[in-house]
Amino acid sequence: MATLVKIYPENPNPREVDRVVDILKEGGLIIYPTDTVYAIGCDALNVRAVEKICRLKDINPQKVNLSIICYDLSNLSQYVKVSNAYFKLMKKNLPGPFTFILPTHSNLPKIYKNRKTVGIRVPENTIIREIVRVLGNPVLTTSVRDEDDLIEYSTDPELMAEHYHNDVDVVIDGGYGGLEPSTVVDCSGVEPEILRQGKGDLIF
Repeated sequence: MATLVKIYPENPNPREVDRVVDILKEGGLIIYPTDTVYAIGCDALNVRAVEKICRLKDINPQKVNLSIICYDLSNLSQYVKVSNAYFKLMKKNLPGPFTFILPTHSNLPKIYKNRKTVGIRVPENTIIREIVRVLGNPVLTTSVRDEDDLIEYSTDPELMAEHYHNDVDVVIDGGYGGLEPSTVVDCSGVEPEILRQGKGDLIF
């Protein structure tokens, strides 16, 4: 049964953050707010938990890019290969509502390497960034709603807790969520390419 946990974005309670981190360390799944839409996630380096989310969201990791949330850009080179130019681009725009697609580094588990690229997010949301910081690993991120599916429950934590009560361990109530997804920027080639324009205008 999913537990609803209230965490305030202005000042995340360390006790509640630790509680969520303990669940992630045990391979649990969480629903949490970002600076765009609410998302489902797990410890990104726990392959069994990642596989659970792929089944839940009907994601084929061989066909769809997986994305991870990092606390900041300091450990980026552990997970992706990034040029100086792309690093500067990311630094200008993060934290913010962007997903940057980059070539996968060999440190990531095999499930990420099927596509050879992975999405990187550093959202402007203190709740999930603090959870990632305390966990010490990135968190897998996939939006609660589907792209063509604007459903009311996907913005309301209480309704999400009802809807996903058998699928996740914790739903974090960080206030009402948005409906506009992140802007996706492909940085796997020579020039950056916007694959999806969402919330946020990229600064070059």
